[in-house]
Amino acid sequence: MMFVRSSATEATHDGWTPRLTMSLVSMGLVLEVISISSYMTATALKPIGEYFKTDQIAWVMTAWLLMAAIACPIVGKLADVYGKRRMFLISLAIATVGALISATATSFGLFIVGRALFGCLITCMFLAYSLMRDIFPPKILALAVSITAAGMGLMSIPSPFLTGILLATWSFRSIFWFFAISLVILAPVVVLTTRESPVRTASRVDLIGAALLGGGLAAVLVGVSFGPTWGWANSSTLLFLVGGVGLLAAWLTSSFRIPEPLIDLRFFRRGPMLKITTAAGFSYGTITLYTTMLPLMCMAPATLALGYGFGIDAKQFAILQAPIGIGSVIGGLSAGRAIRHIKPTVTLIVGLGLMTTSSVLTAALHADRTALLVWVLLFGIGMGAATASIPNLVIASVPAAVQATMSSMVQTAQTLIASIFPVVAFAMLSAHVATVVDGYTYYTDGGMARAYVLCAASSVAAIVVASLLLHRRRHAPRIPPEDSELARSARF
Repeated sequence: MMFVRSSATEATHDGWTPRLTMSLVSMGLVLEVISISSYMTATALKPIGEYFKTDQIAWVMTAWLLMAAIACPIVGKLADVYGKRRMFLISLAIATVGALISATATSFGLFIVGRALFGCLITCMFLAYSLMRDIFPPKILALAVSITAAGMGLMSIPSPFLTGILLATWSFRSIFWFFAISLVILAPVVVLTTRESPVRTASRVDLIGAALLGGGLAAVLVGVSFGPTWGWANSSTLLFLVGGVGLLAAWLTSSFRIPEPLIDLRFFRRGPMLKITTAAGFSYGTITLYTTMLPLMCMAPATLALGYGFGIDAKQFAILQAPIGIGSVIGGLSAGRAIRHIKPTVTLIVGLGLMTTSSVLTAALHADRTALLVWVLLFGIGMGAATASIPNLVIASVPAAVQATMSSMVQTAQTLIASIFPVVAFAMLSAHVATVVDGYTYYTDGGMARAYVLCAASSVAAIVVASLLLHRRRHAPRIPPEDSELARSARF
């Protein structure tokens, strides 16, 4: 595979320059929008469900993650061919349109379309890290990645309070107006501060594979989501489940037969990428489910005596959610410094361990606000450590020629698993309905606890997979000479 790379990887400087600093800030702010969009949307789930009178609010989170899972490998291929910054900006534009559609939607279906388009913003995560790989000097690369990953939790500290103000002053629509306006402001900043990657790779985009993968996943998730309502033996449920599995099987078959598949599964036959991708997927699945369930649990009316719920509004919930952001910054920065001396696999496992502990404690003890604050802070620290460790593992594992493509695979796994978890959790919760008030469903305390047990199970699965990386010594990846500094600082 042929590729071209400039000999001057972002100038002759070994350290920070004003332009590199502003580039880091501009891309970091875009990633901040991705981070807080998840928290802010999760906080708005209750008013969204009440407004549209639907019990399918899991799709508010699933739609954007599912679209991201489909978009990531396509955008990754296009980025390697046409430029990472170019695709970064195109993704920003599509996400802006999606935010505007959600802000003005008159039906739940149209709202979900907007959420799906907004999912293209998630591709900016791996594009940002891939851009850094290409334009940042090796001596500051690992630190820059860790700062960016840790910084994704910084805005989550004030974002709950901002969410509360927006919801109380206007409505849930104001949140999506906020996303749209933020992206419109940030796009020109990225243009002015971030250089295009010099790396190019000749490649083709497997559109048929994208259709098979996207259609198969969507069909399976629809079947799982509506199965409890339609009945698992209902012909419609079976049609979606069987049809979806069939499409996914066709995608797997084609992926091994065509020269340039959407996701080159052959790449995972050797090396650490299968383990890294799987661990990353379960990590983000845990994060997505935990942050989705937290506002639903805390904002439930105390008068219903469900065994959970404080009857608080979005402003009051901000105090309970803020520790996630604080903990994320602490965990991310700590992991970034630790990676200079220990393997990022170790910091990943430590972070996952904290997330597991927090999920178990939240499942068992969630009726006391003070205790819950501690569990949420603990989860945030673990989340920060995990999210800072994963991109450093990927960068050290992947050659520059296919950096965007391989990074997109990891991002795809993260978003695929994360998109499945809310649907599975709400399908499970449908068997534990406590009451329905004005078209909105509240679940039993046992059902809510099971959702957090699912979080813990996902983290444990990630720990098991990540621990296998610690024993990987014989077939270490070859890192290009220009990345030798990173090789010394980002070992497995």
